Amino acid sequence: MKTSGVEQLCVHCGLCCDSVLFADVELRRGDDAGRLTELGLTVEQKTKTKLAFAQPCACFDGKFCKIYADRPTQCRKFACGLLKRVEGGEMTAEAALKRIVRAKAQAERVRGLLRACGQRDEQMALTHRYGEAMRAAVDLSVAGAAEQRGELMLAVNDLMQTLEGEFLR
Repeated sequence: MKTSGVEQLCVHCGLCCDSVLFADVELRRGDDAGRLTELGLTVEQKTKTKLAFAQPCACFDGKFCKIYADRPTQCRKFACGLLKRVEGGEMTAEAALKRIVRAKAQAERVRGLLRACGQRDEQMALTHRYGEAMRAAVDLSVAGAAEQRGELMLAVNDLMQTLEGEFLR
């Protein structure tokens, strides 16, 4: 029995749900904000006319979506670049899984550096955590503080290059 790209890749990835790829998910026409709230999402007003829920997704358990059958339109429609290439026969699932492992390791390095820089809010989207860390003053009296900030910048750059090249195209 042949398995789909989703079954091969998504359960090993989760970058679209854990805030690495996206800071939030906007609701679309047909999404029932009340029902999604009942299911565990915190739906908030993003703009005057748009509702969204923040990432990391409260309904993602690290491997599976707890509301998969009822997930919002954006979640239903999203397919990352790796998934598209595997399902299109341009890449093997094995090659895609190696790229997922690499991206997850890069994201974990960024998280570790964020914690080391004092940004420990794991419930905040990764890009927001990075922005907050970069806005914070660097205490130059602390040995290695400036170098640590530089390491964080380089790690985020590496991660963004991977995400843009592999997942967002």
